[in-house]
Amino acid sequence: MTGTLLAGILAAVVALLLMRFAAKQPWVVSAIAAVVVLVAINIDWIKPALESVGVALGTNTVLGIAAVMMLVLLFMKVPVFVAVLGGSLIYFLFNPGINQIIFGQRAVVGTESSSLLAIPFFVCAGVFMNYSGVTSRIMDFCSAITGRLPGGLAQVNVLLSTLMGGLSGSNLADAAMEAKMLVPEMEKQGFSKEFSSVVTAASAMITPLIPPGIAMILYGCIADVSIGKLFTSGITVGGTLCIAMMLLVHFISKKRGYVPIRKEKMTGKQFWGHLRPALLPLCLPIIIIGGIRLGIFTATEAGAVAILYAVVLGLIYRELNFKLILQACKETVTTTAGIMLIVSAASVFSWVLTKEKIPQQLTEFIVRICPNKYAFLIAVNIFVLIVGMFIEGNATMIVLVPLLAPIAAQYGINEIQFAMIYIFNNAIGALSPPMGTLMFVTCSVTGCKTKPFIKEAVPFYILLLVVLLLFTFCPPVTTGIVKLIYGAV
Repeated sequence: MTGTLLAGILAAVVALLLMRFAAKQPWVVSAIAAVVVLVAINIDWIKPALESVGVALGTNTVLGIAAVMMLVLLFMKVPVFVAVLGGSLIYFLFNPGINQIIFGQRAVVGTESSSLLAIPFFVCAGVFMNYSGVTSRIMDFCSAITGRLPGGLAQVNVLLSTLMGGLSGSNLADAAMEAKMLVPEMEKQGFSKEFSSVVTAASAMITPLIPPGIAMILYGCIADVSIGKLFTSGITVGGTLCIAMMLLVHFISKKRGYVPIRKEKMTGKQFWGHLRPALLPLCLPIIIIGGIRLGIFTATEAGAVAILYAVVLGLIYRELNFKLILQACKETVTTTAGIMLIVSAASVFSWVLTKEKIPQQLTEFIVRICPNKYAFLIAVNIFVLIVGMFIEGNATMIVLVPLLAPIAAQYGINEIQFAMIYIFNNAIGALSPPMGTLMFVTCSVTGCKTKPFIKEAVPFYILLLVVLLLFTFCPPVTTGIVKLIYGAV
């Protein structure tokens, strides 16, 4: 036992040093890795002792400790997958009769769903689109459409996010790209840095709502909802938010005197000259949704089709070379790995919740306190908005959706409507302080301070809450086009 303990301590020290200095991880993450190594090597004699402590505390207390540990790690800005695995590991170590092998099995099984293949496919397609010269062509087309409106470049910003959402699927990538491309030009034309940054971050919220948003793919896999129907609903949901934001930008621009890009009317020939280069990229969402609806390919296969389409466009535009292809593949791997680590960790946590029947207990409690579905939806809106202010959206989705979706079904809420409400709440959380990822990504690129950003964003927050209430109390906005295309939903 002494030899095993010494070996464990030595391995833990090595793990600590490697994580801290080789992998350049924070001290907290490095320390957690060292503890995990120490426990793993000495598991044969450590686990019985921990199990006896767990029996004395009781299952509910152990669950509470695991949840608190996870939240503490999240608030310490430890990577999400480490925090979730850390909380789950406490349950497995202190709970008698549960083999720790299940911990590893669930972590692996959680990533084996074929539907999850759509994530790397669409991420890869979006990256290839960015390297294929598609973004500049779509931005030129957006300028042609909105050039005569007050605040022309701000309107371009909103419309570009909507159209690029159908290509990139990632709101953070969209925000970073537009912050680099549009904000400097907006400042040259008289827009304030704060307003330019807010428009960029707020419009990037549209991206996860437009097919093929990664958030819709994740939700569909977690809640077993048709991804094709979610994509279809995203057309009206994303379109509604786009129109609302363009109206708000119009009024603010009129009030502040932000000028249009041009004053003269565009001829049909000039408009066609802007539309023609963007026509092929704009066909991608139509191909994806049409192909899924007609049964030509599944949502996962649609991702592979999108990659092929992006590569073909790159070759047609002669802007894609071997070096850029390697760079695109590297970005795809790193982005997908980050998402899948969260999925893997959350799979373990979901197993714990299921075993302890937490969803059923939560359902009974909420049904008692919420008299109808609208009271439930308001409660969900408030809860998810608050959680989204502190925790990354994909992480909250994987943990909360298995809990909330069955309750929504108990109230008779349409699964498509609830999905889009949940995804929209997550998107608002990404823009909101104190830890909104969209806010920080945009401000880091543009150099805007957080305090003036939040002050400038107040009208946008009010608009987002109004749109959220529209989605909550007017189901046809989220389900109308789905019923039109698919029939009953």
